[in-house]
Amino acid sequence: MTTLNTTVEVNVKEQAKQAQKASKKLSLLTTEEKNEALNIIADVLEKETDYILQENNKDLERGKEKEFTEAFMDRLRLTEDRVKDFANGLREVAQLEDPVGEVLSDWNLDNGMQVEQVRVPLGVIGMIYEARPNVTVDATGLALKSGNAIVLKGGSNALNSNKGIVKVIHSALPKTKIPVDAVQLIATTDRKATSELFTMKEHIDVLIPRGGGALINTVVNNATVPVLETGVGNCHIYFDKAADAKKAINIFINAKTDRPAVCNAAETLIVHKEWLNENKDLLEKSLADNNIKIHGDEHIVNTFKDAVLADEDDWSNEYLGLEIAIKSVESTQEAIDHIETYGTKHSEAIITEDPESASLFRNLVDAAAVYHNASTRFTDGSALGFGAEIGISTQKLHARGPMGLPALTTIKYCMTGTGQIR
Repeated sequence: MTTLNTTVEVNVKEQAKQAQKASKKLSLLTTEEKNEALNIIADVLEKETDYILQENNKDLERGKEKEFTEAFMDRLRLTEDRVKDFANGLREVAQLEDPVGEVLSDWNLDNGMQVEQVRVPLGVIGMIYEARPNVTVDATGLALKSGNAIVLKGGSNALNSNKGIVKVIHSALPKTKIPVDAVQLIATTDRKATSELFTMKEHIDVLIPRGGGALINTVVNNATVPVLETGVGNCHIYFDKAADAKKAINIFINAKTDRPAVCNAAETLIVHKEWLNENKDLLEKSLADNNIKIHGDEHIVNTFKDAVLADEDDWSNEYLGLEIAIKSVESTQEAIDHIETYGTKHSEAIITEDPESASLFRNLVDAAAVYHNASTRFTDGSALGFGAEIGISTQKLHARGPMGLPALTTIKYCMTGTGQIR
């Protein structure tokens, strides 16, 4: 079993070099060999649940001492069910179609040479993320299935959990065709190690940051390695004047309260004033029943007795808890303009029975995921049938939205000739 270095003297460059070397071997494995490995890892993770929870508890105890918020603790916490979920996530990834080797297109040139455009692994993925130990498993599974080695740098608050999970994964890999060095964890709290990863262009092919805005901006602004940018989720739900009241409130409550600490939870509710005039009591009761604190504009403050006046930060805030910003508008276009100003291009929803309003919203809102009469909570790789996701991209190049297996590949042009020269 590979020993994980927990001191500040970790050699990030050496780990990246080991991952790069392992990626060459990994790229040659068959789909069957990769699938078998993922199933073996899943079995061992479940078998070692008690050990994983023991290591996670160390982080939870430290979190209590530091008085982390309940939302933060929820992201950090593992349970038997959550371990089973991410083990099953690996099994689901094993069942997905392997993108590696897929011929996207092919044609013959006039000179008789054959050209194929083929999917190939990116190589080595650097994954930088915060206090969600499940990401350690999800990212590893997707990387390995798509033929990539991975270098993991989780948040310091989940260090024991991540070390425990990777130790279990390393114990499983010798039973497979995948080299142990294909999965690397930078097991230190030293931020210099993360900064070093940013500039490891000769060994890391892409960086994927997953976490809060500060983390993502730090990676984007400082990395020399190409970045697949995942975004924070200031997700909006807009109640159009033609929204069905029961449907609208049910969707909103789900998007806000199902798991308020995740990036696809709703953070801003935009309400057409005509709808609000007719349904104010129903909405107010639903918010109160679910203990949701309201930050609103002047009209909202005058409408709801417990609302507090929103400031500029509230319109762009990712609360990650039972708080909501509510904006009142007089048209769908005004709602779209508000989203354009404060949105993070993650997930946006309109609730309406008017197809023209729905069409305007879907066509003009610039986001990775746009919904009509559905919760933003579906912006998730598993929910959309991709299996576990490595993150949700809010950029426009290479990948956008939940990033499953195809997003972790690139293309190669392969030419076959019979002696052609130019």
